[in-house]
Amino acid sequence: MSFSYTDIAVFLGYCLLIVGVGLWMSREKKGHEKNAEDYFLASKSLPWWAIGASLIASNISAEQFIGMSGSGYAIGLGIAAYEWMAAITLILVAKFFLPIFLKEKIYTMPHFLEKRYDSRVRTSMAVFWILVYVFVNLTSVLYLGALALKTIMGVDLMYGIIGLALFSAAYTVYGGLKAVVWTDVIQVIFLIGGGLITTYLALDTVSDGNGFMAGLFKLYQEVPQKFDLILEKTHASYNDLPGVSVLVGAMWVANISYWGCNQYIIQRALAAKSVNEAQTGLVFAGFLKLVIPLIVVIPGIAAFALSADIAKPDEAYPWLLNTFVPVGIKGLAFAALIAAVVSSLSSMINSVSTIFTMDIYKNYFAKEKSEANLVMVGRIVSAVALIIAIPIAFQLSVLDQAFQYIQKYTGYISPGVVVIFIFGFFWKRATANAALSVALLSIPISLTIDKWLFPNMPFLDQMGIVFITLSAIMIGVSVLDKGHEKGIKINSDLFKTTPIFNISSIILMGFIAMIYALFW
Repeated sequence: MSFSYTDIAVFLGYCLLIVGVGLWMSREKKGHEKNAEDYFLASKSLPWWAIGASLIASNISAEQFIGMSGSGYAIGLGIAAYEWMAAITLILVAKFFLPIFLKEKIYTMPHFLEKRYDSRVRTSMAVFWILVYVFVNLTSVLYLGALALKTIMGVDLMYGIIGLALFSAAYTVYGGLKAVVWTDVIQVIFLIGGGLITTYLALDTVSDGNGFMAGLFKLYQEVPQKFDLILEKTHASYNDLPGVSVLVGAMWVANISYWGCNQYIIQRALAAKSVNEAQTGLVFAGFLKLVIPLIVVIPGIAAFALSADIAKPDEAYPWLLNTFVPVGIKGLAFAALIAAVVSSLSSMINSVSTIFTMDIYKNYFAKEKSEANLVMVGRIVSAVALIIAIPIAFQLSVLDQAFQYIQKYTGYISPGVVVIFIFGFFWKRATANAALSVALLSIPISLTIDKWLFPNMPFLDQMGIVFITLSAIMIGVSVLDKGHEKGIKINSDLFKTTPIFNISSIILMGFIAMIYALFW
């Protein structure tokens, strides 16, 4: 890829801006020593717009820019279901999950599980989450980001992985969540702005220079099969997106697990000034979700229509940058891609650090340790998580569509997570022994169904069977268990929301219904 001096200046300026803002926001007032709430929950001071922007910056990463564009190339618009259904999930989480979490004044998702169940459930789920974040999420984001660097700039894969890790660590390890969130606010501007530029240029090329809308209409005319939101059984990618099951099946399990029970997502809401700020932030993120497929899926379809000269689908987005983005704009478009990678890395690193420090270290090894000690351990864990993830990320080069890899292997624990939380919220009889049984059986049952019982079944449908099975186990063990019931005290007043939230939610759901009506 040919970079002009202007491109290089834009990209280096972006890098310096992010690191500078991250370190600047990491400062504390004179005489104030950073404590655990400062480091892990940004002093509980975040406004709604920062929460919403940070959620999107943390969520949209290389797995979307590279992985979802690759799935757009291979599958089509159907893969956008992950984005549009996520917008509805954000509304549900804002209304029914956040009030409970904020009422309980928790630091982490495992922390909530101890309050609802017991320390065994807290520890087992903390270990699960740490393993998934380090060995699936961190590694895949590092790999996909490095793949972009290799395809676009010719940077060796290992050097790219190490470089991205160091860039993210430069401000995250020291500054904690506050540095992550406030740099995310800047990153999301690069991410959406730069991403839209790439989409515009791709569609303008499809339309032979007649602009964005003309390109979109021509794309639909030339490859209408790529605009099916609901795939038929005869579709080659039906196993990835199994028809109507996407709307009424286990994708809800995947979405609720990710948006409602996922530390590096919920942590922003836990750091909100108030419940209203947190809820407004989530619905704001839902509106941003509407445009994300335009940035990460449509380019992949455009690459398909333009007969991209690529070896595998995950090379579609880098190919577009390399082929159509002109000198002078490449630096901005490339900054958007790297912003997506670094913001997600930073969020994951901070969440691994938070869970290990607050749920394992503090709980078992440092009950009497000072706040400064907890912050120090958090920083050490952040660095160690990256060191572990770097060599593993290099091994992912054998993958064809990394986005599907991420969905499948996080899907091994998602059903169990959702069962434990949903029953914990809304069924007082759910016991700690039942929750522990679900936690321990989630991966074995998922593996059994995936590898032996129904190996040819779409993985989303497999997740649905696992969810039903684990729900039955939760109910059965709870009914038989003589353990102490430890339900969360809730009432209808807890779930009241503001008129702005309610109206915004209705508008958002209306937009999504319209999209599905058009492309069914």
